[in-house]
Amino acid sequence: MKKNYPYFLIILSLILHSCVSTKDVRYLQPSETLVINEEGLVPYNVPVYRVTKNDILTLNVLTTPKGDAAQFYSALNTSASADGGGVAQNAVGNNVQGGQGGNSIFYFNGLKVDSKGDINIMGIGYVKAEGRTLEEITQEIQQRVNENFVEGKSEVRLNTDGITYYILGDVESVGLSGEKKAHKNTLTLTEALAINGGLNRTVDRTNIIIHRKLPEGIKIAKIDLTREDAMNSPYYWVQNGDEILLNTRAKNLNGFGKDPIQTLTTGVSVITTALSIYLILTRL
Repeated sequence: MKKNYPYFLIILSLILHSCVSTKDVRYLQPSETLVINEEGLVPYNVPVYRVTKNDILTLNVLTTPKGDAAQFYSALNTSASADGGGVAQNAVGNNVQGGQGGNSIFYFNGLKVDSKGDINIMGIGYVKAEGRTLEEITQEIQQRVNENFVEGKSEVRLNTDGITYYILGDVESVGLSGEKKAHKNTLTLTEALAINGGLNRTVDRTNIIIHRKLPEGIKIAKIDLTREDAMNSPYYWVQNGDEILLNTRAKNLNGFGKDPIQTLTTGVSVITTALSIYLILTRL
């Protein structure tokens, strides 16, 4: 028994070191650095999305029943309501091509932000878009539309094709990886992951990498989802175009840590293989 005791200790230490603990997999655990206001609430830290080059926007102009927006905008996508009201649309449809990425109808009919950061609207001309919020661009377009219509008789609606984001992980999270889309005004990181089934045990929740597209370039940030102070980060709120990179724990890459039984089985297999090789070599 004494001869086998060292091997028992090796296997035991291997199991204790390699197993995934509850602290590794629990989301938003209590943190002393969490910022709350005087009412005990976590304040919202939602960043305002600013349009970047190569973005694609959708523009709808609604008019009164006697208005005809088609005289100022492309007649290609113009449709009339049952009561005679006109709606001029520069982008329509929500057909996402599975596996190809993006929305083909939105791509061909949307307003593209060109290399100068402008969008070109038929009947209005060029409008600066890069670095501005959707609200700011909408206000300028509305002002120009009012020059052609009686003020208060038309409404400009400018949007992106929802919040489009991308999740990239290892082979074990292949069902989670891919292009995602949420038609919401705001989306948190935990909401985005929940919509897609959550994270498995192999993902390192302490090292979630976010690539965020800004007008100035791409910002790289790290989020620790095991700490509740992650809710104070502006990167906790998913923005259009975000890439969410999921990293695998090092122990899982070696075949350990997924669950105690797997760790025990792997540990015993390693020790048994090593002993077998040792006995073969000593008999030569």
